[in-house]
Amino acid sequence: MKNNCILVVNPISGGIDKTELINTITAFAEKENFNIHIFKTSGISDSDRLNEFYKTYKTERVIVAGGDGTIKMVAEALEDEDIIIGILPAGSANGLAVDLNLPTTIEENLPIAFYNHYMEMDMISINGKKSIHLSDLGLNAEMIKNYENSSIRGKLGYALQTVNTLIDLDDPFTATITGDFPTVECEARMIVIANSQKYGTGISINPNGIMDDGKFELVILKNMDLVVLGKIITGNMPLDNNDVEIISTAKAVIATNVPVSFQIDGEYCGAETKLNIEILPKQMKVAIPVV
Repeated sequence: MKNNCILVVNPISGGIDKTELINTITAFAEKENFNIHIFKTSGISDSDRLNEFYKTYKTERVIVAGGDGTIKMVAEALEDEDIIIGILPAGSANGLAVDLNLPTTIEENLPIAFYNHYMEMDMISINGKKSIHLSDLGLNAEMIKNYENSSIRGKLGYALQTVNTLIDLDDPFTATITGDFPTVECEARMIVIANSQKYGTGISINPNGIMDDGKFELVILKNMDLVVLGKIITGNMPLDNNDVEIISTAKAVIATNVPVSFQIDGEYCGAETKLNIEILPKQMKVAIPVV
């Protein structure tokens, strides 16, 4: 008797045609005696459509071929179902896959996605929206806004918009951060709300991140000159000076003096002046490599 499995594919993630990828996944599933049911995202009512699709097949495991945004959509659409999510990184940004130490090739990831054991990941609620990975206010969110408005995709697109964003950099914003810790008032270029350690580019922004510890980190970047930026890009996070402050907590409120660009898991969400943030423990089962 064959096992049933749902494959969720984002056909346009990463700007790459997914026909060959789907054929590879389908061939593996057939060899391993799986009936695979394919759901393609369209950007229109994906969450509702996937929920209805799932009711037809009721599989224990859902394989996601896409980036962080697609994974988050699946987790939210099926949050009331007891499923394990297997990840096949195929997006412009694959930050969660990087943090889970998934291999770089689809062939290596297939047995992990279909068979391996899982961890129960936390998620973060930010103004009622869920984050699985890294969200932020300020410089990076502004870069993502510019990236979404550009025609060049992939790592080259991110690199170009990073340069453009730095050239047009606004003044720092003032933030007041409250929670179960001494209130922080500071000027900042960027505040990261982190459930993990690395962006999809591999840049480590939160060395303290653990995805199932019941806490998140606020990484406050008070200065983002070229020296600090260079240290971050090269993996030398400047934790020993006043440019960076990290707060580990389960709940916080960030208020800013002006509207500041904000993004969740690589998706630009507009400008905000207040964020209410809290941890949502053990919200998502995700397949991981055997250590």
